[in-house]
Amino acid sequence: MIGYAFLHGGGQGSWVWQETVEALHRQTDDAFGRAFVLDVPGCGQKRERATGDLSLDDVARELVSDIESAGMKKVVLVGHSQGGQAMVFMLRHRPELFRRAVYISCSIPLPGQNGLEMIGKGRHGSSDREVGWPFDPDVVTDMNERYSLMFCNDMTAEQNAAFLGKLGKDMWPMRSYTETNWSCDHLGAVPASFVVCMQDAILTVPWQEKFADRVKAERRIHIDAGHQVMTTRPHALAEVLRHEADLI
Repeated sequence: MIGYAFLHGGGQGSWVWQETVEALHRQTDDAFGRAFVLDVPGCGQKRERATGDLSLDDVARELVSDIESAGMKKVVLVGHSQGGQAMVFMLRHRPELFRRAVYISCSIPLPGQNGLEMIGKGRHGSSDREVGWPFDPDVVTDMNERYSLMFCNDMTAEQNAAFLGKLGKDMWPMRSYTETNWSCDHLGAVPASFVVCMQDAILTVPWQEKFADRVKAERRIHIDAGHQVMTTRPHALAEVLRHEADLI
């Protein structure tokens, strides 16, 4: 039986995987294996943790320990968005723990660049070193409007309201946003797949392709969905995860 470990992105928690895990159960009559949802310190079930002293390396070591404490081996590690940044460190520390890494619209800064610098301050296309924004950040200042434009462009009104109602309560350790050590030389030891979200409004398809190159993903799967594919297309994502897990 296959075990999956799910890692959420920035500003979110393990709650974001509920629909995808439910889809895995329904598609397999509960026989797919095990789904273990992770929380970065400061998020989800670890929301009350003090995180001021934690580096991204500390976070990665804790997440690996969480998986090991759960008794899991040869895990399919599934990460979304900022979660890919922690995956780089997790795969460095314990590559033998994982059978495959699946990156879902993940972002990886260049060496020497931190996550905030990677996003930048301009609009999409303003720099070949910065992702940019799908709006003018000097004009669109309301955070809910920003979140809606970045994450909810393919959601129904009901999904939009439910998702935005959960944001703002989870925060990755602040030092994770200043990390600059993005050596990816070790990647490739664990087979990797990258799920490209074709309607992603914040990480555009060309940028996702760049990030897939950086994490040495030998397989790329395209889904017609926005950034929060686990919310809007959970069954399609579950089908992809089942297929990728069966490759080895």
